[in-house]
Amino acid sequence: MAGPRSEATLIDAEEDLVAAPPVAAARRRLRAHPALLMAGIVLAAVNMRAALAGVSPLLGEIGAHFRLTATASSLVTTIPLIFMGLGSIVAPKLARRWGTEAALCGALVALCGGIVLRIAPPVVALLTGGAVVGTSIALLNVLMPGLIKRDFPDRAAGMTALYSTAMILGATVSAASAVPLEGTFGNWQGALVFWSLPAAVAAAVWVPQTLMARRGTRHGAAAATPVHVGEDGPKLSRSPLAWQVTFFMGSQSLIAYVSIAWMPTIFTDHGMGKGEAGLVFAFSTLLQMVGSFIVPMLAGRMRRQRLLAVAVSALMACGIGGLLLAPVAGAWLWAALLGVGQGGALGLALTMMVLRSGDAHTAARLSGMAQTGGYLLAAAGPLVLGAVHQATHGWTVPLVLLIGVCAGLALVGMGAGRDQRIGAPAGR
Repeated sequence: MAGPRSEATLIDAEEDLVAAPPVAAARRRLRAHPALLMAGIVLAAVNMRAALAGVSPLLGEIGAHFRLTATASSLVTTIPLIFMGLGSIVAPKLARRWGTEAALCGALVALCGGIVLRIAPPVVALLTGGAVVGTSIALLNVLMPGLIKRDFPDRAAGMTALYSTAMILGATVSAASAVPLEGTFGNWQGALVFWSLPAAVAAAVWVPQTLMARRGTRHGAAAATPVHVGEDGPKLSRSPLAWQVTFFMGSQSLIAYVSIAWMPTIFTDHGMGKGEAGLVFAFSTLLQMVGSFIVPMLAGRMRRQRLLAVAVSALMACGIGGLLLAPVAGAWLWAALLGVGQGGALGLALTMMVLRSGDAHTAARLSGMAQTGGYLLAAAGPLVLGAVHQATHGWTVPLVLLIGVCAGLALVGMGAGRDQRIGAPAGR
């Protein structure tokens, strides 16, 4: 039996997922423009959740504008999730064909266009724009971590922390500013389209990187090499452990995106003002940084992560239970519990993809399976709970169902948190 894994071991395992080691020329090229590369990473990360988080506080106005039912309104947040899962499949192919930098730049341009498309008059444009937004975010989700690990092999942990923090901050600012921006522009369309500006700025910062990569330099050649995710190796579809990791990823994502879609609406339906509801939601999003920073560090020092899986599930269940019993009176406390639990669950899900793999190749394939299946599973959450809310004319049954998902997450986490690895010899 292997001994406890240290944080350094975890970081080493994550860095093994790099598509190919940067060559010496590429590293010299990188040092010539580190500020530009870091700015591109941070700006891209800021946009990876902002376009989704800013919709939630305005979902009521969007639904009223198009005269949508609760079930139909949930499609505004469900469709991006579906395409986040589908887009994860094509990301490696695009990187192999065009290069990672070009794929990232194209994703940011598409994200900008998708955000603008959402405010076009017909409702089909709103949903089509959501599909473009989801696909664009999927490309950023899949390609950005590999870029960080490739170009910052000695500072991968620090850059990953910077990248994760920027992503959560983008979501927080978007959620907190949605209602004030609506007041400034006088409509929800202005509040949504505002976030095309940061996406455009991020795309502009990536243009020089793309041009350098497309000149045929060795830096560009390294950039075009994707993570190998072939089918050789252990058959993941026959591995119970692989499915447990996938369902853990999907279940925690389902809870998170239900919160993104419906938390502000739950507060406003119980009498809270829109502005305060947006701030409470933003506060919950901000506190995700606490869980996403602490839980992976603890997981890397433990042979088994079962206790952590139960702990983050319990935190979210307590927060949801609070929304059921006293949604307005204890709103800030419930938001804090949900935020820390959701951040911890996400960090643990990503960490398990590394810890449950016997080698780097298996880890890359497990990551692809868990993220694709996980986002497709998560997409059902906002839609189903929206339909149940519409059918029952309240939030009691949807929240009870969500507590049931938390219980299932704990059970799946007990399996995914075992000290076993896919592709490792027996006894390791």
